[in-house]
Amino acid sequence: MKAVSLFSGAGGLDVGFQKAGFEIVWANDCAKDACDTYKNNIGHHIHCGDIESLKSQLYATVNDIDVVFGGPPCQGFSVAGKMNPDDPRNQLIWAFAEVIEQCQPKVFLMENVKALGQLKKWEPLKQKLLMKFRNMGYMVNAILLNASEFNVPQARERIFFIGFKGDSTFIPDLSNMLEPYKSKSPTVREALAVLDKAGIGNNQNMAKAKITIAPNPVMRKSPYAGMLFNGLGRPVKIDGYCATLPATMGGNKTPIIDEEALYNGKQNWVEEYHEKIRQGGSPLNSEDVPKRLRRLTLQEASVLQTFPLHYQFSGSQSSIFKQIGNAVPCHLGYAIASMLVEYLKTQKIEHFIQTPVQLRLVG
Repeated sequence: MKAVSLFSGAGGLDVGFQKAGFEIVWANDCAKDACDTYKNNIGHHIHCGDIESLKSQLYATVNDIDVVFGGPPCQGFSVAGKMNPDDPRNQLIWAFAEVIEQCQPKVFLMENVKALGQLKKWEPLKQKLLMKFRNMGYMVNAILLNASEFNVPQARERIFFIGFKGDSTFIPDLSNMLEPYKSKSPTVREALAVLDKAGIGNNQNMAKAKITIAPNPVMRKSPYAGMLFNGLGRPVKIDGYCATLPATMGGNKTPIIDEEALYNGKQNWVEEYHEKIRQGGSPLNSEDVPKRLRRLTLQEASVLQTFPLHYQFSGSQSSIFKQIGNAVPCHLGYAIASMLVEYLKTQKIEHFIQTPVQLRLVG
């Protein structure tokens, strides 16, 4: 089964698709460090550069493709950004759609941020995109998936557009189709057990950003939400799932972990501090951070994104954190790819939303 990977980054989806049995014959990303990472771990079939300048090469060199997959840049749609409709990066979803139109794969998968699937601001764009795919002859639907339901110790939500060549007036029920591929995720503690203690052995790349306590904390019901610390680095729930790892890790947006809780089984200091403030206590001084708290290491972030333990990243620390945060968790990619493999073997979809759509041309 042949695949084309677009906006490949460090290869999170690609690792999953390869494991499911796909041969990736062509890949692309514009970030040099990510392309170097990809070459070191997956293969030299990645082409580094702007997809607009490489499409003609793609069309000339590949044919009879089973699947095209990828995650166009999401910053323009994300609530963490400015959500500017004129952000030029937003146009790359249409570049992805053009590749689908030209290559006519049997199936496709496009990933993006939760906001594109849920915010009213982007609903017209989402519907236009779905109709575009339907007019190309694809049974297509979009689904919001939480990585923690697919063997990933991270509560990371993303939207996936998945299409199958066929009667485009019918909508596949992706929720039912993916249900058999869900699996219980390990906790953060269980996942990180493959690593040595921070600073030694296979876990040496420490994030250096200082941790300081917020003088006016923003409180939430959970100690793992809100803002107890300066910056956007949230504390990690060690005996549960961590929050989404952002591409902006490396500085004060890198998640915070309690070593005494992780290594010695003690109660997480963040929980105790949160309860103290909730009961009317005063915030600590900015510098009064216990030594037991630190930022996640590169290796820990990689493990929480379910990259293989041996995965070798290229570039500076900040570049590697960005590559990890931008990736689709490998295990989530594997689950979706496994569902697509089953479809390609049988050419059957058993679950539909039984409401045919009225097709209309979209410019």
